[in-house]
Amino acid sequence: MLISIIELIFKINNALDSTHFCNQTYNSQFFPFKINYLFIHYQEYMLTTDAKSTKPARKLSAQITSDSNRIRQAQKLRYRVFALDMGAKLKTAAEGLDYDEVDQYCDHLVVIDNNSDRIVGYTRLLNQTQAEKLGYFYSQKEFNLDQFIALPGKFLEIGRTCVDPDFRGSAVLTTLWSALIQYCNDGHYDYLFGCASIPPGPNGYAVDAIFRSIDSKSIADSNLAVTPNIPIPEHLKCQVDESGIPPLLKAYLRFGVQICGEPFWDADFNVMDLFIMLPLEQLETKYSKHYMSKLSPSVALNLETSVER
Repeated sequence: MLISIIELIFKINNALDSTHFCNQTYNSQFFPFKINYLFIHYQEYMLTTDAKSTKPARKLSAQITSDSNRIRQAQKLRYRVFALDMGAKLKTAAEGLDYDEVDQYCDHLVVIDNNSDRIVGYTRLLNQTQAEKLGYFYSQKEFNLDQFIALPGKFLEIGRTCVDPDFRGSAVLTTLWSALIQYCNDGHYDYLFGCASIPPGPNGYAVDAIFRSIDSKSIADSNLAVTPNIPIPEHLKCQVDESGIPPLLKAYLRFGVQICGEPFWDADFNVMDLFIMLPLEQLETKYSKHYMSKLSPSVALNLETSVER
């Protein structure tokens, strides 16, 4: 065990020495990249170590799928996470699925555990062309986006992002984010946006406390603020943050997303939703390339053929 730890330390030191980041100070511009760089090399080491043990290493891949069986499997995962784990009141709960009209128009990005051929991560992607056919972006059900979508450029909405509870950890999110970055780059999108959910604590929604805990650099300028269609009712607010910021939102914040305005109250999902957006030109180039390097050529081909459906 001691040898393994020493090997890991040497591996991380060598990895950092090979990059120009080792000569930078730990400031807000480079800190997120360095943390993820360390963590990903730790992942790679653990995968290598697992391969030598009796347990098979988990191999993950990402793809855009239009296969009805795959989509149904993803909808089962969504039901398990949102209804069973989070207590969402779904209109399709009797079927053991989570689906709505958006599913017919969007692209479905899935992460697959190749050992079991099981979907373990998911997000759906709705571009402007698809939203025009549908008649709206999903986020417009919750927020007034008139000012935001008036910005020049191409928009891509993400939603229903979830990870199989049995596979919680950074590996699935890293694979999902890698594929998402490539999808954005291939489609030449300017803005990535969507809703990030925060469940209430035992005494309600700690709106003010949560905003105080978020770095001011992650709060968008007032000219980009959106207005929630249903604000959090005053009687459901509390002063102390008892639930904390969910891991998925923490990951989004590390990637550089901006929070735009006050949250929406989603009574059906029993959460408050923050409208988040990421100007993709701000995504650090080397950070983007590092995540894209995690994809195999076959996955890249699957994504390229699905960008502007």
